[in-house]
Amino acid sequence: MPILLDLAPLRASPAYRRLYTGFTLAGVGSQLTVVAIGLQVYGLTGSSFSVGLVGLFALVPIIIMGLYGGALIDAHDRRIVALVASAVMWASGILTMTQAWLGNTNPLVLYLLVAVNSAGFAVVSPARSAIYPRLLARHLLPAANALTVFAFNVALTVGPLLAGFLVAWRGYTLAYGVDVVLFTAAMWGLFRLPPIPPQPHPEALGSGRPGLASVLDGLRFLGTRPNVRMTFLSDFCAMVLAMPRALFPAVAVLTFGGGARTVGYLASAVAVGSIVAMVFSGKLGHLRRQGLAVVVCVALWGVSISGFGISVALAGGMWTRSSALLVGAFFLACAGAADSISAVFRTTILQAATPDHLRGRLQGVFIVVVAGGPRLGDLVSGSVATVSSEAFAAIAGGIACAAAVVALTAWQRGFLRYDAEDPTP
Repeated sequence: MPILLDLAPLRASPAYRRLYTGFTLAGVGSQLTVVAIGLQVYGLTGSSFSVGLVGLFALVPIIIMGLYGGALIDAHDRRIVALVASAVMWASGILTMTQAWLGNTNPLVLYLLVAVNSAGFAVVSPARSAIYPRLLARHLLPAANALTVFAFNVALTVGPLLAGFLVAWRGYTLAYGVDVVLFTAAMWGLFRLPPIPPQPHPEALGSGRPGLASVLDGLRFLGTRPNVRMTFLSDFCAMVLAMPRALFPAVAVLTFGGGARTVGYLASAVAVGSIVAMVFSGKLGHLRRQGLAVVVCVALWGVSISGFGISVALAGGMWTRSSALLVGAFFLACAGAADSISAVFRTTILQAATPDHLRGRLQGVFIVVVAGGPRLGDLVSGSVATVSSEAFAAIAGGIACAAAVVALTAWQRGFLRYDAEDPTP
């Protein structure tokens, strides 16, 4: 039984291998652009609020197109839908590079380009997740999802570093240009796919035409399938109740006596923990009680975030600031590891327990939850910290997360018995 990251999906399917390689490279470019746009907006406005508006302009299209895009994915050839949406993303990348080259000074231009790119992403991401079960055997899905989580966190680490280097060296035009070049790899991976048309299904809901009725059909399915529903609810426990990201700037400056670099350390600690967990993820594909694993990992995320909050509370008192920073980073790394394992199993359950004719719509809901949950979590933790303290917000949020997932499990006990060998929604 392998211990290290399982590469079997890459060996089993050339089509999957090309798709994975393309989107891994594109992910680095995407994270590069996220940081570069934030830097450019701040350079134009000098306002952190203006930088925060980037997230709002990204979130609204993700919610709209995540739901409607899922219906498109289920109604049409998934390869074609993903290619068209990718072309939208690629065009927005070219326009982003062009505005930098022309010396744009209006942040609204960047906001609109972010919105267009996010609309394309909200279709491409669920399409890709819905394509994987058509390329790989079911027993390879946990390994494939571990590879995806690994690639995402590598991009989350490498992309921002590359952005800082390129912007400082040659400015925004080069940084955005590198993103455009890297994204062509994703286009290539999609283009080389075979046709992936909808599969007829005797229990298919509705007319099959994309629209509001089709979206509601997917939501009705979610409402009657407790195991699939629990993959969303458990993630909400972690991302809404115990998301520490909004606390990092204040903690870095006021508690640990640092600045932007310390914020980077805290953020990267989560990604490093996830990468380490995925490097040693080889046994995940052999675990049958995947629902139980999700519950345990979400609870561990909450406990780890509370541990981070305790390190903040003790900094400068019982512990020196440097010692508290190391302990806090350790707990954040543990949280990242737990979250990455949870993500592997939540995605696997969603893919395996959802009929193919509904996978696009459910993956669309998934991208809305993944994108919206952390932003709502930022609001919750920031609000709690405002009326109390950053330490209390982290400690209380972590406890609330662990308690909430235990309460959900008491309500949906069948999730603990979910068997990967006999996936039931």
